[in-house]
Amino acid sequence: MPDSSGPEFNINPQARALPYTEIVRAKTDHLYPKISNLIPEIEWQLHAPYIAAINDLKKEKNAVILAHNYMTPEIFHCVGDFAGDSLQLAKEAARTDASVIVQAGVHFMAETSKILCPEKTVLIPDVKAGCSLAASITGADIRLLKEKYPGAPVVTYVNSTADVKAETDICCTSSNAVEVVEYAAREWDSDTVLFLPDQYLAKNVAAMTDVKIITWAGACEVHERFTAEDIREMREGNPGVIVLAHPECPPEVLAEADFAGSTSGLSNYVKEHQPRNVVLITECSMSDNVATENPKVNFVRPCNLCPHMKRISLPKILSSLQNMEHEVLIDPLVIDKARQAIERMIALPLTRQSMYTHERAPEVFAIETRA
Repeated sequence: MPDSSGPEFNINPQARALPYTEIVRAKTDHLYPKISNLIPEIEWQLHAPYIAAINDLKKEKNAVILAHNYMTPEIFHCVGDFAGDSLQLAKEAARTDASVIVQAGVHFMAETSKILCPEKTVLIPDVKAGCSLAASITGADIRLLKEKYPGAPVVTYVNSTADVKAETDICCTSSNAVEVVEYAAREWDSDTVLFLPDQYLAKNVAAMTDVKIITWAGACEVHERFTAEDIREMREGNPGVIVLAHPECPPEVLAEADFAGSTSGLSNYVKEHQPRNVVLITECSMSDNVATENPKVNFVRPCNLCPHMKRISLPKILSSLQNMEHEVLIDPLVIDKARQAIERMIALPLTRQSMYTHERAPEVFAIETRA
């Protein structure tokens, strides 16, 4: 696990000096109860000055912060204006009236916001906040795949770069992947779909549809580390625990789970079912954020941490707003091409959340990779 005090998460030494004053207390006291069970008061006094300063600056600069489910609680609950999974954040980016969007997430998410809101200023607090999955494929790779599989529509997971989205027919998230794949097959009159770049999500979708799926050998470095043996050990150590898994995990992990779905699907399951003991097989901050809204649920917390998400901190968000730094810029031609794929996804009515089971073998037609 990365050391949160080390250079990977460097915090500006000057930012540490912000004082905890009575004014700060007055501005932030109403927020602390949301996370008091996760953050001790002494630590809160370090966070609160940044929270107060960030929330003041948002008003001054007509800015909003989009906070992904994997952000730490002090960001997710105390400065985030909109919070959720990739699909929710994409929708909020498209309809916000703010002039400035700060993406508390990774770079491809900030690109998605810019694609949907090219007239707005989009900031990323740390330009190194990348994604192993998004980095696994390029637009050039997709152009070669389209030559190899002419006529097959391209469905690209939203966890991808702008140049990849620009070569895409329609995007998807884990919450709508099955529905989007089936829509693409119908709309493009094809029995085969290129579903890129997550090989595990593709396999899990393949188990839920008759559409032939060709995928790419990409993976999320957080979710691919979970194993079926991990799940069995958690059950052995926590009898009766309910296991909820994200579909970026390998199929054998989902086969051991009680339920599998997107981050919003996992959160909704906990809210609706209120299991006594639960484990979320996904990035570890997700458990903290869901726990604050479900105080009667006991969370077993395995911790596969995303080093890219954890580059985003309160001091970096404050610096980004103060200096309007790390603006995300994309070629207008790429924006125009990529926006169509995202807007098709957003416009598609979601009649059901993609729920993943393995009643049949989760096979894909082919897994492509760079030579």
